[in-house]
Amino acid sequence: MKNIAIITGASSGIGEEYFRSLVSRESFDEVWVIARTQEKLQALQTYTDIPLRIFALDLSNAASADVLKKALEEEKPQIRYLICASGFGRFCAIEEDDPAVLQNMVDLNCRSIVGVTAVSYPYMAKGGAMILVASVAAFQPIPYIATYAATKSFVLSYGRALDKELRKARGARCLCVCPFWTKTAFFERAVAEKQVVKKYAVMYKPEQIVKQTWKDLKHKKRDVSIFGGTAKGQTLLVKLFPHRFVMWVWQKQQKL
Repeated sequence: MKNIAIITGASSGIGEEYFRSLVSRESFDEVWVIARTQEKLQALQTYTDIPLRIFALDLSNAASADVLKKALEEEKPQIRYLICASGFGRFCAIEEDDPAVLQNMVDLNCRSIVGVTAVSYPYMAKGGAMILVASVAAFQPIPYIATYAATKSFVLSYGRALDKELRKARGARCLCVCPFWTKTAFFERAVAEKQVVKKYAVMYKPEQIVKQTWKDLKHKKRDVSIFGGTAKGQTLLVKLFPHRFVMWVWQKQQKL
């Protein structure tokens, strides 16, 4: 029985950093990597001698989860880590965006996570972990980033509930990672022609987010991982204040 890890969104950003960190920390029979671009996934082999199984898939397409399901049924591996890092955002008013793009965002950020975790669930190893990349945006409604924030709220809620089920049924767990602003290619797609976000309180690095993930996995009862004092402070404040006030502060800060 193969001992594997699966990483979605592995070709760039936080997903790529998870890949590089994981293969330097642990040994696997194979690492299964998923993203849209075959060439970028193939390039990951330069970082490790561990065999890679490449899935060039667009996870916003519902059929992609079926491809992964079939492969799992054929191999029947033990999954030590499932890292779901695929996703994208858009920073603009809903009326100024393409409805098809917004719906695609929901498909990738939400529905694909459900599909990938559901087909992987029966193969999770005891002591294994699912890691779902959510966002600090998950803790509050955010005008002009409305759809993205809502999708990440879904991921956070889903992941925390999934953690309870995994612990009971599989002896595994789920950790929701909630980055603050993080310097990746995410912004190339997120920022529309009209500049919405004018002020970033802080900009973290993917390495910091990933390093915090491994630290938080050592805490057996933890189901949420947040890196940085600014990020932790914001998540606390948005719990204390009414969301109407929180949204007003956001719009005031960004001059919206």
